[in-house]
Amino acid sequence: MAGPEAKVKGRVKVILKEKGAYQHWPVQTGYGAACLDCHGVFMGYYFAIETKAPGKHPTPRQKLTIGDIEKSGGKVFVIGESIVHRKGDTIRVHHGPFKTYVTWVDIYSGEEALKQWLSALT
Repeated sequence: MAGPEAKVKGRVKVILKEKGAYQHWPVQTGYGAACLDCHGVFMGYYFAIETKAPGKHPTPRQKLTIGDIEKSGGKVFVIGESIVHRKGDTIRVHHGPFKTYVTWVDIYSGEEALKQWLSALT
């Protein structure tokens, strides 16, 4: 039987497939650079996802990887945390002269945030 994190991964895969997002779920073998559970692209935007069993949080090494991705302009979602997002958080989509970009009013985390971000880009 699948564990709690595997169930979270299954839900995320369905969400990404329904939206038509490219998704890659690498299997870590201990070689090469550290990475998160999923890497993807949607509408030209790179994102990464770290899935966690409910109540679990990213490790210190995962937090470093998350920081590196965000510093490079990628979006990171941690899905499966006990707190999904704060009520009342909103996002705005701005249309620049060359690309659509998203400004995050508050920090999101979780499955609902992923759904909202994907919808905001379409």
